[in-house]
Amino acid sequence: MGRPKQHNARTGEALLAAAERIVEQDGLAALTVRSVAQEVGTTTRAVYSVFGSKVALVAALGARAFDWLARELDAIALTDDPVADLVEVGAGAFRRLATEHPSLFRIGIQQIDIASDLAGTFRAASDNALTRLQLRIDRLSEAGMLADHGARDTTCEFHALCEGLAAIELRGSLGPDNAERIWRDALNSLVIGFAAPVNR
Repeated sequence: MGRPKQHNARTGEALLAAAERIVEQDGLAALTVRSVAQEVGTTTRAVYSVFGSKVALVAALGARAFDWLARELDAIALTDDPVADLVEVGAGAFRRLATEHPSLFRIGIQQIDIASDLAGTFRAASDNALTRLQLRIDRLSEAGMLADHGARDTTCEFHALCEGLAAIELRGSLGPDNAERIWRDALNSLVIGFAAPVNR
């Protein structure tokens, strides 16, 4: 008979939340197995038991970004306006990931200060969130609003604009009073523009 698990999903969630706080306050370099354990009031053994290593803990933070995004996309109700729904994905969910969880945004989306091969370890979480986005892109296609834009290119362009807007907002370049309006204006222009033929 196997040894019972001492550390469950609740422990893992507490450790991840602590890791996110540490990275947000002091940067990724400050994240250690010991600092996470101390933040939660447990032992380093608990961290190793749940994640196995510091590298795996960082990878779990990357996955956490996409898991958060997937949940938020699922929570956005679909309307009869596929343009507005897609704009809400960016100006609502994606923007809030960046502004409310900037450390997760930098690790998961921008992959800043992580090893080049680490992103592959949270590919499943990334693909899961991407599937939610593609469902909304497909609604544009069904409504005849993609012209000759391919769904893959459309998804890439939408993501690129969201990531760029998030990056400049986190730098403080949009201004607190203008940020949401700029997000919505930019995304609305992009999504409406998908209906125009591509000049090749």
